[in-house]
Amino acid sequence: MHDTKACPSCGYELDVRGRFCPKCGSRADKSPETPVQEESLNLRILYIMVGLLILAVLFPPWQTPPDQPLEFLGFHFILSPPVEGAERSPVLQTIQLFTIAVAGLYFSWVFRSRSK
Repeated sequence: MHDTKACPSCGYELDVRGRFCPKCGSRADKSPETPVQEESLNLRILYIMVGLLILAVLFPPWQTPPDQPLEFLGFHFILSPPVEGAERSPVLQTIQLFTIAVAGLYFSWVFRSRSK
């Protein structure tokens, strides 16, 4: 009489002393696979991040005209600069967009939902 056990991968009946399954080739002594717990990013925070990125494009940071000392003038609507000759600051806008994106991804990861 031979003692048998089921293959943990395919369920084929194996000899107890067998190390590999002749049907699927997997190790016979491994434990059955447990389902991996899935994690997903917090979508609410990602939607907030996208909204902030859109607002950051619509309300760019402005700086003084080139003939004046460099000064940050604030955030105004893209079509209405704060003073005559003011320019949109691409460096400040890039920093702003990058900061919002990194913070949004970080917080959506920190507050991610774990399904059970």
